[in-house]
Amino acid sequence: MPTLFAISDLHVAYRENRDVLEGIQPSDDGDWLIVAGDVGEIFGDVVSSLRLLAGRFAKVIWSPGNHELWTPREDPEQSRGVARYERLVAACRELGVSTPEDEYPVWEGAGGRTVVAPLFLLYDYSFRLPGQRSKAESLAYAHETGVVCTDEILLHPEPYASREQWCWARVEATEKRLAAIEPDLPTVLVNHWPMVREPTRILRFPEFAQWCGTELTADWHVRFRTTVSVYGHLHIPRTTTYDGVRFEEVSLGYPREWRRRGTPPGTLRRILG
Repeated sequence: MPTLFAISDLHVAYRENRDVLEGIQPSDDGDWLIVAGDVGEIFGDVVSSLRLLAGRFAKVIWSPGNHELWTPREDPEQSRGVARYERLVAACRELGVSTPEDEYPVWEGAGGRTVVAPLFLLYDYSFRLPGQRSKAESLAYAHETGVVCTDEILLHPEPYASREQWCWARVEATEKRLAAIEPDLPTVLVNHWPMVREPTRILRFPEFAQWCGTELTADWHVRFRTTVSVYGHLHIPRTTTYDGVRFEEVSLGYPREWRRRGTPPGTLRRILG
């Protein structure tokens, strides 16, 4: 029986994680795989990793994370912002990998038809600590504590003036697409960043939450008939439930993180099937 699996945060810059990637295999010829962002930072590494997975699974569905959108100086591909994202989308299309810019695929399993919607929404610094009234105040506190996301250096929003403006544009366009899905079809929503704030409340450094999503999507799992909400980014793989909807954090993470876990690295999370 085919299964819809998911994983994220492969971070293939690490040799140990590349070994994990090499070991990822389907259990059935009809299995699908969701890759919920942060495959890597170097453009060529992202493409080669998705090519390997696309050759093994019946369908691969990708949502970008922040690391794919970085422009490191050592990367031969120096496109930035929207241009970089569009280059990644074009590469995925050549591989037959579904992206947030394509028609949402429909999974047909024992439970019926379900729309699997890969999303790209970014964040807008609205997951702030209590009492912080602005992005400036929140960022200032992060700099004081030394907990600052590398996005501030390497994730360029061009041609948008800021990352939050890019986020707001993505949210507006995506909301319209989700509203147009047939009203009798349930959804699996896939986004690298969690679509509700609650998963960030266990972060060791709560000031990092401002780079983890947007309050604008807080009710989407209810509005859009979501069966499972899939995300990564936090490197805290677990299953939680909000408003009766299952949320799956599916990240592999860095070697120093997954070595401490009881499950073998690269274990795929079962989403449907």
